[in-house]
Amino acid sequence: MSNPELLVEPVSTPGILAAKLLLPVGSADDPVGARGGHDLLASLLSRGCGRLNNLELADLVEGCGAGLRCDAQEDAVILSLRCTVEDAEHLLPLLAQMVRAPHLEPDQVALERSLTIQALQRQREDPFHCATTGWRQLTYGSGGYGHDPMGIAEELVELDRTALLPLAQRLPEASSVLALAGSIPPQIIDKFRSLEDFRDWPRGKARDPASRFPYAKGVGSETIQLEPMDTEQVVLMLGQATLGHGHPDELALRLLQCHLGVGMSSLLFQRLREDHGVAYDVAAHFPALAGPAPFVLMASSVEERAELALDLLLTIWDELREQHLSETALELARAKYIGQLAQGLQTCSQRAERRVQLKAQGLPDDHDQRCVDALAGVTPSDVREAAARWLSNPRLSLCGTSGALKQLERRWNRRAAG
Repeated sequence: MSNPELLVEPVSTPGILAAKLLLPVGSADDPVGARGGHDLLASLLSRGCGRLNNLELADLVEGCGAGLRCDAQEDAVILSLRCTVEDAEHLLPLLAQMVRAPHLEPDQVALERSLTIQALQRQREDPFHCATTGWRQLTYGSGGYGHDPMGIAEELVELDRTALLPLAQRLPEASSVLALAGSIPPQIIDKFRSLEDFRDWPRGKARDPASRFPYAKGVGSETIQLEPMDTEQVVLMLGQATLGHGHPDELALRLLQCHLGVGMSSLLFQRLREDHGVAYDVAAHFPALAGPAPFVLMASSVEERAELALDLLLTIWDELREQHLSETALELARAKYIGQLAQGLQTCSQRAERRVQLKAQGLPDDHDQRCVDALAGVTPSDVREAAARWLSNPRLSLCGTSGALKQLERRWNRRAAG
């Protein structure tokens, strides 16, 4: 198999092409003491590579009216290019150059590091982010999923070009996947392998599972995390680490997520906002990750009604394991699931990213269609049994004033004692 492996997704577009190059190393692989290293590296890949410095690269891309960016996620670094078909032949090599010959100039490293630290500092003022950070640490500890992909400011300060070079050298050695989506003339595919920058790409190494940094590490027995903040709202996050993308139980949990958090007919919206008026915002978070993904219910409330909001969240959480969904609720969740799939595949860029994600996680190209075909066979009993297996030991992260947090902590401890 070639590296990168090429996938093609023809889509009828007015001469637009999207390319996604996935490298299966992400923030979960950040070295100890260098959390944020892969995100910082990703931000630098488009700041000079090959024969082009940062200004020349920006001029080339913007002069074509194209878009080029690089992002680090928990499980991968993804390079994204969007351009016209006419410009594809001389812009596609940039993806290879960014991986194989990034400049990582010290002044650019310092600039991107400073921008990232500023962004992290701004996030500390957001109660939702603080609650999320607390929940990550509570659930995953010092493991790979225990920090925001952007990292930790105190560790980023120490990162320089010397620290990033080993991470950059690993990128071309990974078993990477490149997807092209859009209007793709046959000659582009024919020329792809002859492009100089993609020739002699290192053979992708099969990853030894034992070499992967653990997703969760050093997790204690605590089940509640308090993040005091002088704010007018209280943010509550209740959930636990569950399973990876493609697991046999994932479809059942995905239907639960749709039932709980998709649209104004969702249970969280109806119960917390419509029936009781205790929440500004509600959501159910269940990302598609390679490792144990979080399944989390979120809500924000005024301080005076925060305890009722917590009671409602706990009641809903217990109902998932103890009660069957009605056939009507399950059918609505199926419809929402199909709608979410369609919404996530509207653009060429979304289609290309989904193709590389599936390939990188060892799932078939028709995985989504297989899930749609399997929907009718998922019963209320299947959903309840999956919830009983995966949603039995939730952890709670709270952000708000000290007084509100103490009151909610007492409520949580009463539940634990009971």
